[in-house]
Formats: sequence, C-alpha cells, structure tokens
Amino acid sequence: MTDENTPEVVGPVSGTQVPRFAGSPTFARLPRVDEVPDYAVAVLGAPFDGGTSFRPGARFGPAAVRQASRNLRPAYHPDLDVAPYQRIQVVDAGDVPCNPFSIDEALTQIDRHAADLLSDRHRLITVGGDHTVALPLLRAVSRVHGPVALVHFDAHLDTWDTYFGAPRTHGTIFRRAFEEGLLIEDHSIHVGIRGPLYSRQDLVDDASFGFQVIRAGDLDLLGVEGVLDRIRRRVGDAPVYLSVDIDVLDPAFAPGTGTPEIGGFTSRELLRLLRGLSGDSLVAADVVEVSPAYDHAEITSLAAATVIYDLTALMANPTP
Repeated sequence: MTDENTPEVVGPVSGTQVPRFAGSPTFARLPRVDEVPDYAVAVLGAPFDGGTSFRPGARFGPAAVRQASRNLRPAYHPDLDVAPYQRIQVVDAGDVPCNPFSIDEALTQIDRHAADLLSDRHRLITVGGDHTVALPLLRAVSRVHGPVALVHFDAHLDTWDTYFGAPRTHGTIFRRAFEEGLLIEDHSIHVGIRGPLYSRQDLVDDASFGFQVIRAGDLDLLGVEGVLDRIRRRVGDAPVYLSVDIDVLDPAFAPGTGTPEIGGFTSRELLRLLRGLSGDSLVAADVVEVSPAYDHAEITSLAAATVIYDLTALMANPTP
C-alpha cells in the first residue's frame, strides 16, 4: 500500500498453500473482478470464433489458457525483476457471452464489455477467441485513448478486404480498424509475417494503410535488438495496442491454432521481444487464436498464458 486510502493488492492463490492444480479457475488463480474494490489490469475472455476462415475452435481458447495458467509461478518475474501481482491489482473479468451465430452481435457484445472495464486508469488484456475480437476491442480503446499505434505479432497481415463477402473476419480486422480511424497512420507495425499470399497486391494494399512489416526471417538478420529498435521508432510515444496472434510462433511451439504457418518465432524469441518493449504506453492488448482441439500437452495454451503473464509484468514494471 502507498497510503491508508490505497486498497491492498490481492494477488493469486499461492502455489505453496494450495497446489497449482487445485483452487480458483481464474487466470493464474487471480481474484475475480467482483472480489476487489478496484483494479489496474483486467483479463477478459472473448470466446468467439465465428470469424475463422480455416480451423475453428478458438472459442475454447480462454478456458484452455486459464487452465494452462495454473502452470505459472506468478509471484516473481526474474527476467523483468518484478513481482507484478504485488505491485498492481490484476483481476479476471470472466468471459463475454458472445453470440456464436452472429459476428456483428458478438462484436457489439465484446465492445460493450471492454468499454465497461477500460478507462484512463484501467487497462485490459483480452484472451481470444479468433482475431476478429480485436476490432471491437480497438473501438472501445479508441473511445478512451483516441487512435492508437498497433503492434501486431502475427504470421498474417489481417488486412484483407473480405472473405466470401464477409467484411469482418479474423483476416480483415485491421483494414476495418484503419478505415474506421482507430489507428494512428504510419505508427503501426506487423511483426512475424510469413507464408504465401493470395496475391502480391496484399502487400501493396497493406502498405497503403500505413503499416510497416517485419517478416519472421528479418529476426535472423536484425536480431532481437534490431527488431525492437524498429518497433520503438515506429510507435514513438503514441498509446500502444498490442495484439498477439499465437500463430506468430512456429507450429512446433504453437500447434493449437487455426491457421498455422511454418517458419515462425520460437517461444523464447517471442518472449525476448515482448520483454524488450515498454509498458509505459501500453494501454491494452489481446492474445488470440488458441485453438485447443489442435493442441498437444497444453503447449499452445501455456505459451499464450505465459505471454499474458509477461504483459501484466510489463504493465507493472513499464520501463525495460
């Protein structure tokens, strides 16, 4: 506590008191949002995969990630030298009751739930669901912070126009976000892009929306610090929305996802990149596209849970 008027931070259930395989089913066994008077960061589930174009199942992602988060020992983060859940109040805000039959209604529901949790002093990390959920999240964030710089970790650009006439799917959301004025022009960046495309025009269109691209192979040439330098120079001091599609990882490290692409980052590479970012301007984030039906031994779910834990640590210890 900083003073007598500041509520005490309530952390997760200790694994030294209750075994990690037991106890609360919340993320990292943190308190629910209704169990504390206030919070700094809320973890919200968005179990929707109606915008998926290939393998479905990401609707089960939030439950799987919460289950895998039991593996974490979240008391102290040695790489960032912070005890995040002692420094800031993090809560589990449950799941949005997404309509599985209507994309537009589900997006409205996600927007409303995010808006209830967000403010200039409340940050949000959302667990998908497929990547379609990022669009309503950006809408809610923009109403609080204005347009943001998007840092997008993914194998795919997600700036296509439509799929079979559908304008709002997991592969079109960032074109829609640009068109709706949710992004700061020339401040957003894709990281980890790879794989074949429908057309070279995909790259032309993406560039016209003001995105910069760091391909997965660029990490071999630039190194971690080189990639981080490009990200930092790109976003500047703008408010940042961080979106992590788990398929930015190679399928060897994240098999449980809807659209896997070989040649991706290792888990260690992704964590090193994330840990080199600053939490100062990070206003919200999502971790999406965990499809547990294709997973093995919780590999993908654990990767996503660890990413979320790292994001909360960044928010608790913002300057790297």
